[in-house]
Amino acid sequence: MRLPSRPDAARAGVAAYIGLGSNLERPAAQVQRAFTELSALPETRLVARSRLYRSRPLGPPNQPDYINAVAALQTWLQPLSLLRALRAIERQHGRRRETDLHWGPRTLDLDMLVYGDATLHTPELILPHPGVHERSFVLYPLAEVAPTLVIPGHGPVWLLRDRCRSPAIEMCKETPDE
Repeated sequence: MRLPSRPDAARAGVAAYIGLGSNLERPAAQVQRAFTELSALPETRLVARSRLYRSRPLGPPNQPDYINAVAALQTWLQPLSLLRALRAIERQHGRRRETDLHWGPRTLDLDMLVYGDATLHTPELILPHPGVHERSFVLYPLAEVAPTLVIPGHGPVWLLRDRCRSPAIEMCKETPDE
């Protein structure tokens, strides 16, 4: 486990990248609302947000397509504090992780993809997020907000995006109909 040192309050904080996804109850609206809620987190600033992308679900068949995006945050929160704040936002959207079907439909999924240059493996949090380096629905919006980002242990996001074997995503219209 390697964490970046706690940022000094007068300094820039840590760059954290959050994956957003929804495929229930007006998914585009869920994601847009989550952007607003991320911008209101304490000791955190929303620096950039990607456009919305539509992707097929990874999990069980017969579920709606997902709307995905990525938020770039500047935060002074430690990783587990930020994770707990993300889980609180999910609960406000009706998400109940304890009853969710693995890779099943959900109102909102917030995943911490990268937190500075941290590598972490605990029962509660793995950084960088497993699969971040091979999922088009993460790499395309992540490359949009952080094209020069290097994902610890995996390499530059732009190169990972270009190597992605499953670009089964599409950019959404400015205002999706969901």
